[in-house]
Amino acid sequence: MRPFIFQRADSAVAAVRAPLPTPGEAQFLAGGTTLIDLMKLDVMRPDVVIDINGLDRTSLGLIEAGRGGLRLGALVRMADAADHPDVQRDYPVIAQSLMLGAGARIRNMASLGGNVLQRTRCTYFRDVSYPACNKRDPGSGCAAMTGFNRMHAVLGASDQCIATYPGDFAQALIALDASVDVIGHDGARTFPFAALHRLPGDAADIETTLRPGEMIASFLIAAAPWMRRSLYLKVRDRESYEFAVASAAVAVDLQGGTVRTSRIALGGVATVPWRARQAEDALRGKPVDAETARAAAEAAFAGARGRKHNAFKIELGKRTLARALQRAAALEI
Repeated sequence: MRPFIFQRADSAVAAVRAPLPTPGEAQFLAGGTTLIDLMKLDVMRPDVVIDINGLDRTSLGLIEAGRGGLRLGALVRMADAADHPDVQRDYPVIAQSLMLGAGARIRNMASLGGNVLQRTRCTYFRDVSYPACNKRDPGSGCAAMTGFNRMHAVLGASDQCIATYPGDFAQALIALDASVDVIGHDGARTFPFAALHRLPGDAADIETTLRPGEMIASFLIAAAPWMRRSLYLKVRDRESYEFAVASAAVAVDLQGGTVRTSRIALGGVATVPWRARQAEDALRGKPVDAETARAAAEAAFAGARGRKHNAFKIELGKRTLARALQRAAALEI
């Protein structure tokens, strides 16, 4: 691990306005379950690490649930959100995605804000002995294109990168149309969570739309009774803690047995948390049965591109989504 400056922030304002060396890069430290690993691997090399754990007793560490909706502070631990009775009852897709997203020890450490910003588990990114990784070293190439790419993306890829986004919680936030509050040197702003992550395009190293120095403060979800008809389905190589090969977060609003609206997000198959709008359009005004669920799944993967080792993900992703939709439609709320 390379030398770095360690600072503790006593307020959110102090965290985002911390002085940096010139030039310099700062990283915020909460749970540290991703950052510390990548620093040890020499993949991430911040000049300054700003510890924000002392802010957990502010709004950044609170869960606020009421008639208007749900606010989850960025420093809330995964375990606390997953175990919260209001989250389990009214927003089950969130609780399920967090429970399936990590083992117990990680859930007790990892923060919600850090979780959505976790970096890819692509072997070529995490192992610096591979020189070709546009995400780690822009312009160097992408070793996964011709290497072993079983866990890589079939949606949202570019000629620069096919690394898969590894998280689970982010898909649940998209399925519930969440917004995200961020704070930075220039103040606070709020925008749809679905706009947080950036497709690799021609700049795979730029992963989010956060501005330099900005920090996630909280996630907001407006309440709606039909959000209880939501779930997270994760397919993985083993039932114990593992990253998704394919997953689906769905929330369905049924009226008279037909879909009034739905929200669908896919995981394990895309370069970012993936909103499947074509699938949502295919379901609108129809009942959810085996035929319509499969049609929605076909629409979701219409633009998918498989490679040598990961082409199986396309069919697996379709089946995962179709199963999730039928299970959600069968829920009693």
